[in-house]
Amino acid sequence: MRLGALLMTLLMAFAGTATADADVNVNTDVGERVVGGERVSIADHPWVVYVADAAGNQFCGGTLVSPTKVVTAAHCATTRTPRNTRVVLGREDRKGDDGVVARLSAIWVHPEYVAADQGADVAVLTLRSPVDYTPLPLAQPSDGVLYEPGTSGRVFGWGRTSEQGSTSRYLLGATVPVTDHEYCRTAYPQFDPAEMTCAGYPEGGVDTCQGDSGGPFVAGGKLIGVTSWGEGCAREGKPGVYSNVAAYSQAIEEQLAA
Repeated sequence: MRLGALLMTLLMAFAGTATADADVNVNTDVGERVVGGERVSIADHPWVVYVADAAGNQFCGGTLVSPTKVVTAAHCATTRTPRNTRVVLGREDRKGDDGVVARLSAIWVHPEYVAADQGADVAVLTLRSPVDYTPLPLAQPSDGVLYEPGTSGRVFGWGRTSEQGSTSRYLLGATVPVTDHEYCRTAYPQFDPAEMTCAGYPEGGVDTCQGDSGGPFVAGGKLIGVTSWGEGCAREGKPGVYSNVAAYSQAIEEQLAA
């Protein structure tokens, strides 16, 4: 979570509102966020979902990885219950009524999760019933090439479109390059390359933001990252930080089989 966003997320979660990213780049709730992005079609990205409260208020993103499983960020799920959480699939316009509003039967949060910037920021939501949308494959430890610096990836979400802006009504997408570990460690001393990956341009301008937390970072047709945290949104020298899906693929797959 973008640090500020994390604090905001916790406050909103306890208040029962809908937002999961506030400023720790817990990229959770920032307007059309995907800052610097453009509108994209849900039909072309059927695995992109959003997570909402029981009243339908979106607060995080997620990725459908099987007919009954959605991967999101742990910081989006720690204060949630299956009863007060929904997953919305196939809906590009948050104010529309297309798609499916799915209820949950279980929420798994990585047992080592403490805070977004300390790693293990992954969670799996189990839907009560299977859905007929195409899932996205998980990156595996053998997919190291997808994490090489300079690799172009795509991020998606309904979050803020600027650091202090409003969230987006429509699904947005943007392209960001994977950065090298040293660059990310310079930006964030707590960055752990064993569990995280960074993406963004040195000059900033394109990034995920509040409201985008938990959403997908995609490359090579696979889910390589989960929008997690960062400092502000799209700031110069402050790339977005994503949970490294390949590092957690075994733990996630154990949940897919549960």
